[in-house]
Amino acid sequence: MSNDGASAPLDRQPDQTSPPPSQPAPGNASDGAVLPHSNGNSTNDNGGQQNGFANRLRLNPNANHKPDNYEDLNLDFSPYLFSSLERYLPPNLLLMSRDVKVTYMRDILLRYSPESERIRLQKHREYRQKIISNYQRLHRELYTMHVTTFFVPSFLKAINENTEQGLRNIMSEPTPGIFTFEMLQPRFCEMLLTEVENFEKWVHETKFRIMRPNTMNKYGAVLDDFGMETMLDKFMEEYIRPISKVFFPEVGGSTLDAHHGFVVEYGMDRDLDLGFHVDDSEVTLNVCLGKQFSGGELFFRGVRCEKHVNTETQSEVSGLSWSYLYWCTWYLYGY
Repeated sequence: MSNDGASAPLDRQPDQTSPPPSQPAPGNASDGAVLPHSNGNSTNDNGGQQNGFANRLRLNPNANHKPDNYEDLNLDFSPYLFSSLERYLPPNLLLMSRDVKVTYMRDILLRYSPESERIRLQKHREYRQKIISNYQRLHRELYTMHVTTFFVPSFLKAINENTEQGLRNIMSEPTPGIFTFEMLQPRFCEMLLTEVENFEKWVHETKFRIMRPNTMNKYGAVLDDFGMETMLDKFMEEYIRPISKVFFPEVGGSTLDAHHGFVVEYGMDRDLDLGFHVDDSEVTLNVCLGKQFSGGELFFRGVRCEKHVNTETQSEVSGLSWSYLYWCTWYLYGY
């Protein structure tokens, strides 16, 4: 697992016609972000004006607040984004009903999310639905969280202890910011590998044109695209966030709210290598799934900086290698 110091994959540039939510509106002194009221004031139930300062987002999340669950709602954005944003709401809004909060937060997200991004997300949802409606799953147990099937006992023990020392006890840190540890059961890795192979077979037989994981890999599959989004949301919330909270608090910590999970494939008739690059994430989990191969070492050169550009490849793969990668991002980090 590593800290990549990169931006989230979604475009976070605010609408230039209104002040960014991380800055006070012109003429108002505030330590928070202006919610969608152009004059900094809001109207109370009696029709009068009340000070808009009470309805400003917090600059820092309320770590003690337990947000509502939004997974059962059909939303424009990830339900985990709403849960994350809820921690930034002012105290008076935290006491409101879930419906009031989701309406308020949706207004904020729509205001500062570019229309082009919203259109892209809608098209991607439709693309995913086409796949999910037609693809026949091989291992149905992969699509919901089964803790003892997925994780090794030592990892679960550390997560349940929920202490920094408990996590450090199972980890090695070969270089600052890079942690290695046992996490996934071999059986889980085998099922994930055969599920992706089954999906690739379906793609080939149906000639369905799929989106590859990124612009660098021509082979591989995005796990969310064929039905694993809910499971991977749980994966991030319950098993990545506790680690990130301890080791990467400066880039999201326990407030990571978006992910991109995918498997890539390397071999003689696949991608042969991958040059130096910067992941589009705050935190990345790398898992080697197999199969038989040599080479394919993983090199790190530190956190993103202005000197980081695509460069030469360090090593090539001989044989067939599959890797599972899980990019976690802090969507609100860019607001």
